[in-house]
Amino acid sequence: MKVGRVTLSDRASAGRYEDLSGPEIERVFRHCWGGECRFIARLLPDDEAAIATALCALCDEDACDLVITTGGTGPSRRDVTPEATRAVISKELPGFGEAMRMGSFARVPTAILSRATAGVRGTTLLLNLPGNPKAIGECLPPLIPAIREALRHLRDDAASSAGPPGGGAP
Repeated sequence: MKVGRVTLSDRASAGRYEDLSGPEIERVFRHCWGGECRFIARLLPDDEAAIATALCALCDEDACDLVITTGGTGPSRRDVTPEATRAVISKELPGFGEAMRMGSFARVPTAILSRATAGVRGTTLLLNLPGNPKAIGECLPPLIPAIREALRHLRDDAASSAGPPGGGAP
């Protein structure tokens, strides 16, 4: 499985501090997933056009099965990850963001400020996670069953749309 992971941070992309969230996605995902996966990493500033371009490339050119973003989901002016995600997906899956907000709310009442979402582009699932490494460890594991199910549906769709060998009618 190929997983794109995109860290969105003006400061980390400028080298003012180390990206801890991207590596945390890899650590948590590998621990929870249990299967083989290869990561393609990107580190970008909070720029909607650059984010959208990177998401499209990871889906369309790199053929990632899953793209996970971290950062840029809050209410600040520079937080534009959900907008970039919505601009490139064909179907939104808001339940992922809803589950993260509700799961985190009891521990962190400000979790409701997150605007994280998820969606589908082609056969790729895109998922926004918070930018805090600790929040990644809390939010990602409960989503694994839904991620598995969504990927199964996307793979089944891809296989059925390919049609029978030779291009003839079934």
